[in-house]
Amino acid sequence: MNVTISTERWAELALHPVRIRILRAVAGGRRTPSDLAGLLPDVPQATLYRQIATLARAGMLEVVEEHKVGGATERVYAVPEGGLTPSPEALAAASAEDHARYFTAFAGSLLSEFARYLERDRVDLAADGAGYQQVVLHLDDEEFVAFATGFAELVRPLLANEPGQGRTPRLLATVLLPLKEG
Repeated sequence: MNVTISTERWAELALHPVRIRILRAVAGGRRTPSDLAGLLPDVPQATLYRQIATLARAGMLEVVEEHKVGGATERVYAVPEGGLTPSPEALAAASAEDHARYFTAFAGSLLSEFARYLERDRVDLAADGAGYQQVVLHLDDEEFVAFATGFAELVRPLLANEPGQGRTPRLLATVLLPLKEG
């Protein structure tokens, strides 16, 4: 079931830089706060726990398991089934300024992830399977629908992959914009 929230609430919650990273780290899997601390070592532990709690209270993370560890209860979090998006109605009602803010956060998140990638001891885009490019596709509406449907069908089964040995988490970001002709 998709969690649908107003664009204002979604923006307030999801567009925070640390929360973006938490949601990305949890997406497609199940994570404990300890797992997240290992994946986000630059985020202070108190900040991490506070942001996890904020996302959980808002329904953007859900507790899918609990186990006793010593005298404490360890929670396992996941993104609600179906993901997190503002409702289509809320997106349609968003102003140009709202969309500019959403896109700025999206682009900023990509820049941050790429900067973290570049901090590695060795950077080899070809060997790492990393890259970036822009292409222009000339598509009529029917071709565009076929492209979008085919792309979704290609990616959908991969979203169910759990983290595991030999699997490298890879960020796939897409942007589709109609360009001004001429």
